[in-house]
Amino acid sequence: MSGTDSAGDESLYPIAVLIDELRNEDVQLRLNSVKKLSTIALALGVERTRNELIPFLTETIYDEDEVLLALAEQLGNFTKLVGGSEYVFCLLPALESLAQVEETVVRDKAVESLRSVSNHHTSGDLEVHFVPLVKRLASGDWFTSRTSSCGLFAVCYPCVNDKLKAELRVNFRNLCQDDTPMVRRAAASKLGEFAKVVSNEHLKSEVIPMFTDLAGDEQDSVRLLAVEACVSIGSLLARTDVEQLLMPTLRQCVEDQSWRVRYMVADHFTELQLAVGPDITTADLVPAFQSLLKDCEAEVRAAAAQKVKDFCDNLDMTTRETQIVTHILPCVKELVTDANQHVKSALAGVIMGLSPILGKNNTVEHLLPLFLTQLKDDCPEVRLNIISNVDCVNEVIGIQQLSQSLLPAIVELAEDTKWRVRLAIINYMPLLAGQLGVEFFDEKLSQLCMTWLIDHVFAIRDAATVNLRRLVEKFGSEWAQSAVIPKVVAMARDQNYLHRMTCLFCINVLAEACGAEVTLSLMLPTVLGMANDNVANVRFNVAKTLQRMCAVVEPGAVQSQVKPILDKLNADPDIDVKFYASEAMTALGLDGAARPASFGREVPAAAM
Repeated sequence: MSGTDSAGDESLYPIAVLIDELRNEDVQLRLNSVKKLSTIALALGVERTRNELIPFLTETIYDEDEVLLALAEQLGNFTKLVGGSEYVFCLLPALESLAQVEETVVRDKAVESLRSVSNHHTSGDLEVHFVPLVKRLASGDWFTSRTSSCGLFAVCYPCVNDKLKAELRVNFRNLCQDDTPMVRRAAASKLGEFAKVVSNEHLKSEVIPMFTDLAGDEQDSVRLLAVEACVSIGSLLARTDVEQLLMPTLRQCVEDQSWRVRYMVADHFTELQLAVGPDITTADLVPAFQSLLKDCEAEVRAAAAQKVKDFCDNLDMTTRETQIVTHILPCVKELVTDANQHVKSALAGVIMGLSPILGKNNTVEHLLPLFLTQLKDDCPEVRLNIISNVDCVNEVIGIQQLSQSLLPAIVELAEDTKWRVRLAIINYMPLLAGQLGVEFFDEKLSQLCMTWLIDHVFAIRDAATVNLRRLVEKFGSEWAQSAVIPKVVAMARDQNYLHRMTCLFCINVLAEACGAEVTLSLMLPTVLGMANDNVANVRFNVAKTLQRMCAVVEPGAVQSQVKPILDKLNADPDIDVKFYASEAMTALGLDGAARPASFGREVPAAAM
């Protein structure tokens, strides 16, 4: 049917056009048509949308995956367009078909939309329309429909009668025992969600046996998903039931022959810890955590190492210190010198967090030697992770005990051959400066910050200029006048033009941080003198810098000192210099035009 054919009946026109577009060979045209379905539905009205549009869409689900994905998403928002909760069930047939297609992302989106529209069903409509859909999908011939059904049980179960609840539990148990691993995986991933909506009686009598079966599945991809369900189930059970019903299976997971299952346990360990409570943690999870920290697979050790701080933080307060020193720290000491750098790096990111937990004496006795060992590690990431978290220790024991070992590590990282490592330490420098204090910084690290300004990599030089501004903001303008500005100004006479340009970039960021008086007396003369530089790139950056500085200095200085220089640059033989000088004069209102409303605001920093 075409638009011309339907000209005699305007009421049919939107559907006719949609039919033509959805049958077009151009995928993009079909996709665009699906994306405007809500507009078409509004034009048709709720009755015609229910009676014509939805049936048509249900019958024509045979398209490209991209189009089907868009359709599945659109239908999830159609409740009002079909007349509200009273008629929302009419969307189910189309979404049911989409939930059975081969492409996973389409099925997932269809399930998401089904979950959304389920919330708009009355209990009666759920029992009459939605639950039969779930049961059809759960018993479908193809695994695709059965996997989709797993995500729908939890949304309808609480609102239906006891008979249907019993049938749904049977259906879910069948899915947990399905012959196809993909279906069992889907069931395992949704078991925790389903456990939250069943009664406590059925949780213990039916859901936990499902969990036990899945946790002992022959496929490790199923067993690892059961670990996630364990977290949800553990939070629902009384402590006595956890010990009796859950812990035997959890112990089995900790010792599973597949490293992927053990990794999943390690990755969710603190969640498990909170779910089972302090008593079971002390009796069972501490030994289990020790086992994971000593695992033969590096991935498992790294996942467990990342949880060290949180696990220790959640231990029973009355015995926490003893448990950490006796059981956890011996394993941590081994990981500090682990053969795998990812394990050491993961530990370095959290080990400093143990200091506030253990207090000053234990930190000095047990942790400080480990920190110092990691500061000397061959892996830059390990050293970076320690340095970036040094504030935790500073709060407990003070920086002085760390400073002698900290300094060599900082210097080594600052000179690392990998520029990204140098960049990382620059970003941490303001944090370190605040912890070390101005005197220590001036004595040990000030020269290092200036050295970065002449690095051969632009990203380092650029970061170093930002670093200077942050240091000035931390230590104050007075410190900048004595420790920074003289060194920056000296770069204006450097033989390397790139260093002279870096001088300008530093002045760009320092002017605002230092204020008008310092800028006018110490930095503006340097910039004005650089207008005679023999390199055009330097001269046009002078123009850009002057434009930025004029947002800080007084208008009188702009007229008496800046304008003559910009006039000179505006007559420069180099076309780029003339362009930026003219641009600066226009922005500052020095070319005879009215001064712009934006005058006095910050101008973006010059790019090299």
